[in-house]
Amino acid sequence: MTVLATSFFQDENFIKVCYIVAFGLFIYGLMGLTGPRTAVRGNKIAAVGMALAVIVTLLTPGIGNWGLIALGVVIGTVVGVPAARNVKMTAVPQMVALFNGVGGGAVALIAWVEFRESGGFDGFALYIVIASMFAAVIGSISFWGSNIAFGKLQELLPSKPISLGPLQQLINLLLLLIAVGLSVLICAGGSSELLIIGVLVSAGLLGIFVVLPIGGADMPVVISLLNALTGLSAAATGIALDNTALIVAGMIVGASGTILTRQMAEAMNRTIPSIVAGGFGGEVAAVAGATGADGGTVRSTTAADAAIQMAYARLVVVVPGYGMAVAQAQHAVRELSQMLEAKGVEVKFAIHPVAGRMPGHMNVLLAEADVPYEQLKEMDDINGEFSRTQVSLVIGANDVTNPDARKKTDSPIFGMPILNVDESESVIVLKRSMASGFAGIENPLFTNPKTAMLFGDAKASVGAITEELKAL
Repeated sequence: MTVLATSFFQDENFIKVCYIVAFGLFIYGLMGLTGPRTAVRGNKIAAVGMALAVIVTLLTPGIGNWGLIALGVVIGTVVGVPAARNVKMTAVPQMVALFNGVGGGAVALIAWVEFRESGGFDGFALYIVIASMFAAVIGSISFWGSNIAFGKLQELLPSKPISLGPLQQLINLLLLLIAVGLSVLICAGGSSELLIIGVLVSAGLLGIFVVLPIGGADMPVVISLLNALTGLSAAATGIALDNTALIVAGMIVGASGTILTRQMAEAMNRTIPSIVAGGFGGEVAAVAGATGADGGTVRSTTAADAAIQMAYARLVVVVPGYGMAVAQAQHAVRELSQMLEAKGVEVKFAIHPVAGRMPGHMNVLLAEADVPYEQLKEMDDINGEFSRTQVSLVIGANDVTNPDARKKTDSPIFGMPILNVDESESVIVLKRSMASGFAGIENPLFTNPKTAMLFGDAKASVGAITEELKAL
């Protein structure tokens, strides 16, 4: 009976059926990520699919060394679960970058191990060698590039572009040619381990030198791009190992990451090659003052005045940015919106595609605070509303509200679609200081006569406004 059961579970047809079920769960779970209400359920469904794929893979005949497999599962669980549970919402972007990099690194190591154990892919079909080398190059680029992105987001490295100047692109091209050239030698039958080490090192350096010159303003796009690369490298590894789960999961990640990267680049009016070329964006410190760089006057306000303005408005549009994430102000913002709604004020939230430091950052924060999904308005839907908006409350958003994107042809962000908050009757901006955003440029919105600045911690400022509203 035991033999029959084992034979059934290891039957090729049974394994294929289980893989099909797992892929269906992947896709169904991914569909759930299209909205905050279904995102948690979608994640759980996809997790069930991944668990099924892992179990079925382990049932495949020939899988051995169970001790190492168990050790890997234990280490991954001990490290991954606490890290994911304890991470602050402000640190989710760098966690995503780090975890994504781990996936790319794992793929690169698999290629190295396969090379060593097979004596340089001796006897392997050419398509398997090509897939393995593709995975090695792209996986190594993704691993080291993701680590640089993590360093910038975690402020271990400067967020400003770090470039080698005119030599930057030449060096990148040289590293790419070295990685590809060594890969070709391996495909042609080269068996020296120095070849695969050279591939991994040159590709790793390429990942570092590609991401270093990219400024903080482009980090959301970089994270998405590296995620897509990791997916493609995983799919290539699946081809090399004849593992259907890796192929399908990798292609799903690669395709969705590529689509997201393109959409985010379009939202910034940039091309992906121009982003990869680097040199744009970086935080430039500036202190609060009475005069902006354009000579305009900065007008300060108080929580009491802000509360009065909003209490007598018909429509208030909240524009969240990374400053809200840093201050962990999302719950305070939710309380403020509820207070305004209780006074008969309509409240909407304007979400820019690249606000924050990762795709969907603001949606995640506001969903955590239980802000109704119907109140979250994408840029294209909300921009037509600003002309009838009495008060726009900008919380730590810089570049995505900068009117220079529409008006100043020599601005680095000219042509980038923005939230048209300057069309509101009045604007209240919550900021710690007059420091610029990731793009490193001044925002004339802050010196606009209809704009008032409320300086201080965003959470404290929102709380103070809410208290003033209660007293009205």
